[in-house]
Amino acid sequence: QLRQLFGSAVPAFPPKFYLAMTKSMADERRSQLEQYLQNVTLDSNITNSDVFIDFFRKLQQDTFKIQTQRAFLDVYLADGSNIRLDIQTSDTAERILEVASCKMALSRELIKYFSLFFFQDHDDGALSVVKKVADFELPYVSLQSMKELHCKLGIRKWYMDPSLDTLLMDCRASLNLLYMQAVQEVKRNWVKPTKGQMQKLEFLQKNANKAKLLELIREMQFYGYVRLDPCICDYPEEGCSADIYVGNNEINCCIKLPTKQTKEVSFKINRLRSWQVTFLGAAKDGEDDTLELRFEYNDSGTWQWIILYTKQ
Repeated sequence: QLRQLFGSAVPAFPPKFYLAMTKSMADERRSQLEQYLQNVTLDSNITNSDVFIDFFRKLQQDTFKIQTQRAFLDVYLADGSNIRLDIQTSDTAERILEVASCKMALSRELIKYFSLFFFQDHDDGALSVVKKVADFELPYVSLQSMKELHCKLGIRKWYMDPSLDTLLMDCRASLNLLYMQAVQEVKRNWVKPTKGQMQKLEFLQKNANKAKLLELIREMQFYGYVRLDPCICDYPEEGCSADIYVGNNEINCCIKLPTKQTKEVSFKINRLRSWQVTFLGAAKDGEDDTLELRFEYNDSGTWQWIILYTKQ
């Protein structure tokens, strides 16, 4: 169906094996299909098409046996409050974001700067952003499938260039969203203000000067970045623990060395050639599942693979 609509813009479908497959052949076939899906989703015209969306809508509902019906869905804001939406279980994330934006009086032109995310609030005060919700994904279905993770659906800004904040300052709804997220990130220690900046920040927050507070916070280290859960990395040597911040066209790693010293390393996106994510599963029964992120990086003219491991 995609071929009929988009012709040669659709990548070639991986050839099938017509004989009984061995495990290695099945693994190869699975890898080819994953690569095919990744290539297909590079074209927004394809992912926005009714054929693509309807296929994945049916796939999600059939997999988790959820019929289309009316339901209520809570979308959380960064200050802990939530908006309750009257939806259909088959509504896509794009549709739900539009409904939430309308309820918040967020200008339609500014919706593109925000997105829905699944996140976890931990008892120790930490915040984990589990994933950005794909536009064609059905948030209601995904939440049902992730019940054991105790995830919430939230709205957050979706850009990593802090200077874009200025485009959203004239709309009260977008200003409030930016302000709530900025305050949350300071509380969760995602942002690293100096002592002087922190004093000014507390004064502006006390006086509810949202625009000035956002202007100040843009000067702080790691503002506008996404912080990942603590990871294990193989750089500069295997087994180092690291705090990872992604934003401003870099992957910033605050690495704890075996000598107890701390080393900060910045991997610039424009020096990264390729990357892949692999689900490794649990090493032993009862242990958390492990994801491996590896990327090929040009360090002083030499390409090398950097590997990060994170538990989920």
